[in-house]
Amino acid sequence: MGGTLSVDYYTRLEQARGPRPSRQMLTALARALRLTADERDHLFHLADEEPPRRETASTHVPPGLMLILDRLHDTPAQVVTDCGEVLAQNAMARALTLDVMSRPRRERNLVRRYFLDPQARSLFPEEDRDEHARAAVANLRAVAAARPDDPEPAALVAELRAASEEFAGLWDEHEVALRHRATKRFLHPLVGLLDLDCEVMLSHEHHQLLVIHSARPGTEAYERLQLLRVVGLQDMSPSKA
Repeated sequence: MGGTLSVDYYTRLEQARGPRPSRQMLTALARALRLTADERDHLFHLADEEPPRRETASTHVPPGLMLILDRLHDTPAQVVTDCGEVLAQNAMARALTLDVMSRPRRERNLVRRYFLDPQARSLFPEEDRDEHARAAVANLRAVAAARPDDPEPAALVAELRAASEEFAGLWDEHEVALRHRATKRFLHPLVGLLDLDCEVMLSHEHHQLLVIHSARPGTEAYERLQLLRVVGLQDMSPSKA
């Protein structure tokens, strides 16, 4: 949806002209126009829809986070909910971990993909995968404990416990941890192994995280990250290999 069309569409909504939009369309429009949470709620009211609940993780990325994301040109960065759903990516994040936003919404959750989609694990060296699994479960347990009345984390936990023996076993260990900084290794099919620092900025109000991966200048990882920036986005799908 282009910028001019989006503004015109918003204007027609305010004037009660045109067909009633779906909730998905309203969410996409709010993101395209970079509305604040209050402006988004007003948009939903204009369409006679109930705005999303504020006490759960919002899928609306605040304009401030989007502005920061836009300015991170040379390092991978993305906005995710505390339950692991990817909400926005910059070009470098798409180059590093593929274009998650082009997938159906259900497939944008990193925790679900890690335990249910074997291809998701190919992004990491084999010797690191158990630790990634343990960290994901510990983080999700902390989120579920912090929001006991929110159905989203509870539903994700129930789904994964039923579908993944590995997840169920780790969940029963009762480890709890919110991790805001770490070093992660990515195994990229074009540039090879990248040792990257992972910094996490938390938006408490929206239950969202801005995750930034970077490398120290002068390191091999930094050179490979620069090469990844030059290579750009590649279609890695097996059907087009």
